[in-house]
Amino acid sequence: MAETSQPVVFVRKKQIDHEKTLTAHKEGNLQKLLEMNGHTPVLHSYDYDLIVIGGGSGGLAAAKEAAKYEKKVMVLDFVTPTPLGNSWGLGGTCVNVGCIPKKLMHQAALLGQALQDSRKFGWQFTEEVEHNWMTMTESVQNYIGSLNWGYRVALREKKVTYENAYGEFVGPHTVKATNKRGVEKLYTAERFLIATGERPRYLGIPGDKEYCISSDDLFSLPYCPGKTLVVGASYVALECAGFLAGLGLEVTVMVRSILLRGFDQDMANRIGEYMEEHGINFIREFVPIKVEQIEEGTPGRLKVIAKSTKGNQIIEGEYNTVLLAIGRDACTRKIGLDKVGVKINEKTGKIPVNDEEQTNVPYIYAVGDVLQDKLELTPVAIQAGRLLVQRLYAGATSKCDYVNVPTTVFTPLEYGACGYSEETAVEKFGEENIEVYHSNFWPLEWTVPSRDNNKCYAKIICNIPDNERVIGFHVLGPNAGEVTQGFAAAIKCGITKEQLDSTIGIHPVCAEIFTTLSVTKRSGENILQAGC
Repeated sequence: MAETSQPVVFVRKKQIDHEKTLTAHKEGNLQKLLEMNGHTPVLHSYDYDLIVIGGGSGGLAAAKEAAKYEKKVMVLDFVTPTPLGNSWGLGGTCVNVGCIPKKLMHQAALLGQALQDSRKFGWQFTEEVEHNWMTMTESVQNYIGSLNWGYRVALREKKVTYENAYGEFVGPHTVKATNKRGVEKLYTAERFLIATGERPRYLGIPGDKEYCISSDDLFSLPYCPGKTLVVGASYVALECAGFLAGLGLEVTVMVRSILLRGFDQDMANRIGEYMEEHGINFIREFVPIKVEQIEEGTPGRLKVIAKSTKGNQIIEGEYNTVLLAIGRDACTRKIGLDKVGVKINEKTGKIPVNDEEQTNVPYIYAVGDVLQDKLELTPVAIQAGRLLVQRLYAGATSKCDYVNVPTTVFTPLEYGACGYSEETAVEKFGEENIEVYHSNFWPLEWTVPSRDNNKCYAKIICNIPDNERVIGFHVLGPNAGEVTQGFAAAIKCGITKEQLDSTIGIHPVCAEIFTTLSVTKRSGENILQAGC
């Protein structure tokens, strides 16, 4: 190479001539070239290598993973109180007001059913069995408190700095942290991870925030909710309605349109039918337009005025508690993303990212429920957070797989799913290329108490041209999550119908039904089960 008095500049192994270098510098593009894929050159001295905004499942997983690689990490976490003033500790939605208390209260309801079943198995007790709401909530909250403490200890042990403060961007590589006393501090970092999650949505009608509760309030409610109206048809709505009814409360669900939007509708409708058969009332195609307080109390009395979605019909109802579960909104609009140029979906508030969870601003990443078009599940956020950090700091290349993710809805009749819904499979592959095998089944444990015969249901969806590979797995029955988790691994490995048929079942368990499925949906043959 000839000698020159001008500097020779290479960016990503490509030489850039002097004029282009000057132009790129003037236009501010040189730094962008150097920051591609998040590999920022050490041109600044930052306070931290990584600042995580949000101390939920995804944020904590990423922070602890980064600490493994001796990175200087900070977690900012702050819970804005609900309209009724409730807040909670470190750990995010799942631990405090989501999966954990939900599953425990679902278990409380199942124990009530087990008590009824136990008489047929020879257990004798004469006294009237009652449920104590305060005993349950206190026990659940004590356990959650132990988890909050455990998270704080884990961060301290891994030398991750934790601040109970609200984080918002104020400029490039800079956040402002505001604690509950209003004290503000500025921190800088080479990279940032947004993991702020979502919060329940309100209806925007008179009386909603004054008199209604959300799932953010329910699990620590200091009194039994009494006669309850659940507004919504999300999995949160149906799960809460299910366990409240299982605890002996009178429950009504008000549904605007369909149950469990985004889930297999065949399964969703079966769940709805089961809940109705077990005493849960459904008001369909109505939405509340006003909530009034009739009487204060714990619980008080509320009047709900609702309007038909199909016409002008107005109905009224009286309840002790109104629980709103109509969806959740991403916590992205008040964290200063506009100050640093991070693009969001203006309608939903969700953040678009590439397949490496990177936003349009190269040094800012996002995981969890704030992501656009991604599953809103705790294990997904944890996996994505860990893999992201491994790519950033350990030279790994693995990316989060958002396909074939198993999940379970903990309604009274639990629903486990992995892969495509029937509707989505038909839409993607064509009805002629899809074979659906299905069957009812009756858990052995339910035969002696003689309840819910042929209410449980198993279904697999196969792609015919691809050697009948299983692309959808659906089960309604007890312990659906445990069943689905095992089959999810097989589906990820590409299991076919033939391989499933060649698997020997464990007898007598619910999951063995999947090794003997022979009736196709298109055949219209009888799928009711009788005997062992």
